[in-house]
Amino acid sequence: MTTIAIGRLLCGCPRIGRKLINTSRTLTSGLWRTMVLTLTDRDQDTDRERVGLEAGDHPSIMEDPAIRQPNLCFGFLLHNRGIPTMVYMAHKRHYSTYEKTSTQILSKLFPQTSEEPNDEESRERRRREEEEELQEMERAWKRMKLGFGIFGIGGLLFSFWAIYYFGKPAVDENGNEVLDEFSQLPLAEQYMARTWKSVNHFQRFIQEPSSQKLLPEPLQAPYVQPPYTLVLEIKDVLIHPDWTYETGWRFKKRPGVDVFLRECAKYFEIVIYTAEQGITVFPLLDALDPNGYIMYRLVRDSTHFVGGHHVKNLDNLNRDLKRVVVVDWDRNSTKMHPKNSFAIPRWSGNDDDTTLYDLVSFLSVLGTSEVDDVREVLQYYNQFKDPISQFRENQRKLSEQMQADELERNSKTKPVVKNWTRGFIKH
Repeated sequence: MTTIAIGRLLCGCPRIGRKLINTSRTLTSGLWRTMVLTLTDRDQDTDRERVGLEAGDHPSIMEDPAIRQPNLCFGFLLHNRGIPTMVYMAHKRHYSTYEKTSTQILSKLFPQTSEEPNDEESRERRRREEEEELQEMERAWKRMKLGFGIFGIGGLLFSFWAIYYFGKPAVDENGNEVLDEFSQLPLAEQYMARTWKSVNHFQRFIQEPSSQKLLPEPLQAPYVQPPYTLVLEIKDVLIHPDWTYETGWRFKKRPGVDVFLRECAKYFEIVIYTAEQGITVFPLLDALDPNGYIMYRLVRDSTHFVGGHHVKNLDNLNRDLKRVVVVDWDRNSTKMHPKNSFAIPRWSGNDDDTTLYDLVSFLSVLGTSEVDDVREVLQYYNQFKDPISQFRENQRKLSEQMQADELERNSKTKPVVKNWTRGFIKH
């Protein structure tokens, strides 16, 4: 079969070309591996008996009439330490299983090269196979069109039902229609407008908090209302979740949590505000805070879903934002009120962490200083990469300054005249 005939066959039958691509790996890995045979005669005596050679004499094997095979494709001689090694193509009369399989594949791809009898019965069998393949393709296409049709009709019916269900007017106890802002519109527009309003309401239900006031009103006398509100994230701030195949989910408590909650409760109204689900958070807080230092718990349904993030909207806290401090490691969760946030490093579960001890020192100083607007202090520290380290440095400088002032006051001696005057008056 010439190259031109093969090219015409592939151009006329693209399906044959695809089958050829799918079977290329079989042809390369199976057919050629089984056709090439390497014979290495490791025993020198056995080699000489097979080829009939004298010691030191290595004539070409193809010149020996006793060994020459009439059906060999080609052969050549290699020398490895004086031992002849012949590499030749497999005998045409010996076909392996791979060769037979490859021959059958080639026969299907190129019927002109098939060794099967090209009689009327064979041609009829091939024609029936091609017709069956075409019929199967037509049946698959019909099934696909039927599926698309059913899906489209179902979607259309569902759309009509949704417009009717969500677009119909509300009724009162007596079954009378209640007038709304869409009652004056044509009937079709009424149903469409009410449906669109329901869709927007459902969207707001997902994106906005469940309540406009997440916390109750501040406590009134004789109850004690802490002067400041501390909003904390629980994940990777107070605890760290960990999961393994052996144990499943486990939660590790951050070093210093107990001291942190006890000291902060003296000056702050502690609120847990997280994007985690309540079914996970509530049992953890029960175990983490048995003394009840945490006053309120807000979970995912209290957040705003904006740009793929659950954002904490402090406007819904029902508290004065001048006295609200948010401690979190994720700035995206507090991007609505960056001036109220105080970023700390995210805890990864290491036991040598001391962040909460340093943080409780900062919050204690903030609570005792009676600052009117905490946002000014937080904004100052947020300009640094590590606010906690900067706070420690400021405290060190303040302590040195206070010691220097104390030494300066003690080093000053009292005037002699003043001492004599007081003593004289007393006498």
